[in-house]
Amino acid sequence: MKFTLSWLKDYLDTDASLEDILDRLNMIGLEVEEVTNRADRLKPFKIAKVLEAEQHPNADRLRVLKVDTGDGEPVQVVCGAPNARAGLVGVLGKPGDYVPGLDVTLSVGKIRDVESFGMMCSERELELSDEHDGIIDLPDDAPVGVNYAEWAGLDEPVIEIGLTPNRP
Repeated sequence: MKFTLSWLKDYLDTDASLEDILDRLNMIGLEVEEVTNRADRLKPFKIAKVLEAEQHPNADRLRVLKVDTGDGEPVQVVCGAPNARAGLVGVLGKPGDYVPGLDVTLSVGKIRDVESFGMMCSERELELSDEHDGIIDLPDDAPVGVNYAEWAGLDEPVIEIGLTPNRP
């Protein structure tokens, strides 16, 4: 069974540290198997805003986006998501970033003769849910250039305990 530290603290009235809580869980017979942090795999992904979205010259279902990453110059990204549009605030992966839901490391690529310098990500690609109908659509006031995991509150420990069978 997996749960976040904040979920557990919703049910516990405690200010104990993570280590103390893990020790107590083990003491009461719940075997803590692993403690992970989702933010580790989502660390490279930043919030970005689509400035322009134009039809791809060589494909009906693709769009060429100009994306503000908060680092200065906009980045060109080719995207096939149906919700890709100007003004959308989403999550950007740049070349060199590992996308856990696809098990691939991004690189600069050409998609139908147009260069793409990254990828606007869906929830399934970041392993946040099974949603894959389009790229993540964040509120308009999400801060461009900020780490997505920190902004979304995903930077907390996830505790996995092994459920042991009842013994006589």
